[in-house]
Amino acid sequence: MDLTIWTYEAPPHVGAMRIATAMRGVHYVLHAPQGDTYADLLFTMIERNKTRPPVTYTTFQARDLGSDTANLFTTALKQAYERFQPQAILVGSSCTAELIQDDPAGLGRALNLPVPIIPLELPSYQRKENWGAAETFYQLVRTLAAPAKTDAADAPAKADRAPRCNILGPTALGFRHRDDLAEIRGLLTSMGIEISVTAPLDATPADLARLGEADFNVVLYPEIADNTAQWLKRSFGQPFTKCIPIGVGATCDFIREVAALSGVDASALLADDRSRLPWYSASIDSNYLTGKRVFIFGDATHAVAAARIASKELGFTVAGLGTYSREFARDVRTMAEELGIEPLISDDYLAVEAAIIEARPELILGTQMERHIAKRLGLPCAVISAPVHVQDFPARYSPQMGFEGANVLFDSWVHPLMMGLEEHLLGMFRDDFEFSDDAAPSHLAGEGARRNETDDSKEHTPQDLGWNDEAARELRKIPFFVRGKARRNTEIFARDRGLTMINLDVLYDAKAHFGR
Repeated sequence: MDLTIWTYEAPPHVGAMRIATAMRGVHYVLHAPQGDTYADLLFTMIERNKTRPPVTYTTFQARDLGSDTANLFTTALKQAYERFQPQAILVGSSCTAELIQDDPAGLGRALNLPVPIIPLELPSYQRKENWGAAETFYQLVRTLAAPAKTDAADAPAKADRAPRCNILGPTALGFRHRDDLAEIRGLLTSMGIEISVTAPLDATPADLARLGEADFNVVLYPEIADNTAQWLKRSFGQPFTKCIPIGVGATCDFIREVAALSGVDASALLADDRSRLPWYSASIDSNYLTGKRVFIFGDATHAVAAARIASKELGFTVAGLGTYSREFARDVRTMAEELGIEPLISDDYLAVEAAIIEARPELILGTQMERHIAKRLGLPCAVISAPVHVQDFPARYSPQMGFEGANVLFDSWVHPLMMGLEEHLLGMFRDDFEFSDDAAPSHLAGEGARRNETDDSKEHTPQDLGWNDEAARELRKIPFFVRGKARRNTEIFARDRGLTMINLDVLYDAKAHFGR
């Protein structure tokens, strides 16, 4: 076992919490010590949910280990049922409680509560968050999904109704899941397809009982829903989609796949040029994007999709590709082979940082972890996958899937490079006679007086401080819109240290001090 400061995925019981929090009418009773209740903050602080997750903790303490911790669990379970009246209850242990082996499954069944008790066996020291979410969803569906109706009197014949599908995979704390879901719902509705159940997000146990009534399933996030879709196919004969609609090309492939499964004609939708990404990436002002080296890392679904978009739709050169999702590493290896690069399958952020340094990219597409790495290396970065932070749950509509999702991806990937171009142009024209800092405003037609070279360092500088020529020249290299703040911060830094002359070293030290 490796000790680490950061981790890409939480323990599997957090994955179970994502499913319970996503659904309605489900409660999760978690056998856990004090300290393992931190996960609530993921949903209320990061995702900014209005309510706490539907989770009851036993919160046993060290002194309880010598007594009856099993009784603590049964008491918590009974109280949770009486207080919340759920339609189904999940029971399990956190990674710490797993060690004391109190058997929440047996304890839950012994109470004979009038609702389904669904035990979760989540091996915390072998598996992680996404696997825990997938296993929880699978166990819920296996327990609650009713046999499909076969009697013609119970349901209208397929010929007399619109094609019907379920959407599987969106969860709480998922990266842009709510916006993706809205985008794909609109896409399916425009194709004339009826959406029967969306799960687990906003589904109830009663909704899961209706899963067998659909003709096919749409799988948006294989890390969460692949096992469940496979079981539904075996049990109810429901085929499911394999294409993930991220990017223009993949969205078109998804539409064709759905059309084939449902028997609808999607030619009009495919002919509707509603995404701006293809034209923007081909337009003259985007030509400088061609060949830009990009490093991609995230969960397998988003990493593979990003690699396809980067290489085939934006003309980037994929210099590195990797995932922390070992269960889906094969998909990443296949894409890396197509691109002629070696894949990185690792959950060690230090190994990822070393690979980024070796690849020498101009843009990083990754997780919140790669955002920190990019900041340290001074590289532009866009977040494409969980783990994420609060800024990746924006108030605005910001999907990753569908045609609108392609527009969002173009903006979020290209704008960091645009800022790099602006810095390049500032440097290129800094000494130009017309655009330099010494030039008068162009609308004054040369009538304004040219400023003295050291004006920026002398303006409003206290009498007890001075700037030498070298530091003054360096100050002028800072873009005008932040130059005043840089000057003031440097003077505060120097005055606090009793300095009377600002040289280059003082300027750099001040920059490092205020950049922490």
